[in-house]
Amino acid sequence: MPCCRGGEMSYSDLIPFATVRQLDYIEAIEAGGGSTHKAARSLGINVRTLQRSLEALKKRAALQGHSPAHDMTKTVPDGFTVKGVSTYYDQDGKPRGQWVKSAVDESARFSLMQEVIGALADEVRGLAKPMPKPKQTHDDLLAVYPLGDPHFGLYVWGKECGESFDLAEARRLTIGAVDRLVDAAPPAKTALILPLGDVFHADDQSNQTPAHKHQLDVDSRYVHVLKVGIETFRHAIYRALQKHERVVVRFVSGNHDPHAVWALAFSIAAYFDKEPRVEVDLSPAKHWFYRFGKVLLGASHGDTTKPEQLLGVMACDRAQDWGQTQHRYWYCGHVHHSSVKELAGVTVETFRTLAAADAYAMGHGYRAGRDMRCIVHHKQYGEVERHRCDVAMI
Repeated sequence: MPCCRGGEMSYSDLIPFATVRQLDYIEAIEAGGGSTHKAARSLGINVRTLQRSLEALKKRAALQGHSPAHDMTKTVPDGFTVKGVSTYYDQDGKPRGQWVKSAVDESARFSLMQEVIGALADEVRGLAKPMPKPKQTHDDLLAVYPLGDPHFGLYVWGKECGESFDLAEARRLTIGAVDRLVDAAPPAKTALILPLGDVFHADDQSNQTPAHKHQLDVDSRYVHVLKVGIETFRHAIYRALQKHERVVVRFVSGNHDPHAVWALAFSIAAYFDKEPRVEVDLSPAKHWFYRFGKVLLGASHGDTTKPEQLLGVMACDRAQDWGQTQHRYWYCGHVHHSSVKELAGVTVETFRTLAAADAYAMGHGYRAGRDMRCIVHHKQYGEVERHRCDVAMI
């Protein structure tokens, strides 16, 4: 697997398969002349931690067909396994060509997900101690920060679509909008951070939508996208804690990221485990509800239930709360544009995204503004104010 150069071990051939943290390990090994012990000391970690990570890296590369010792160098995508390899040799015994047969391997996909979660856990350290509370908050107010379809990892080419968008821009816009809206919001005692699905543009490194296998335009390495997503929403929660005494977080799963969003949710929950003012709701339910006095909120991505059906879903799933509340709202994403539909007893609203429209959306004629909102509810009177941050303001 690793190659030898002058008696020193090199892992450079494994770079295409490495996570962000494993790239640090490889760089430290190369700087230390090929010694894993020197690399571990320079990084301040146990040598067995480094060695176990590199062993996992070798296995991951082998699952994708990378084994130079056996002349296997044509790889297959993550989540696939090599069924067979045919290598053609010339008269001198040198490989001249290769044919690789592959198949979807669910166990490999599961192993890959474990590897991703392990890499994230290795890089994200928990909050050491609780943050100081804000001096004064209003018990009767709830500040909701809905985020319509952030699509971290989406790549948009400006010359093709009019506006450029990538991972760095997703982070910049989200942080900028959160900062502006938290500053503008009143000091409500409770805040609800509510990404409404499709936090990530892709669910894995196949770069396709999970259900229909549509090809996606993506930016950066998959694990790096997850890492930036975690860092961005960690910042959002930090900012909310500065203004609000209690912060409730709910990541709604979308059709682009039904699995990846849980890596984010569990990582955020683990990070704020020692902060009693943060509550990360980890229910797997597709439809989620939150009661605040006489206000009942529902949240769903919107890909599985039509707006007209949401009235019955809320009335059925939360019958007691329905009877005890007067102001009922559904917040949804998925469609990337603003809409408000007032039904009998509940208002269904969809939200814009901060992300730019990709080639598919532009080619099919979809057009909408880009912004983020903060909606303030009073526990007796329902919505009493809202604030808007347009991308042009960031």
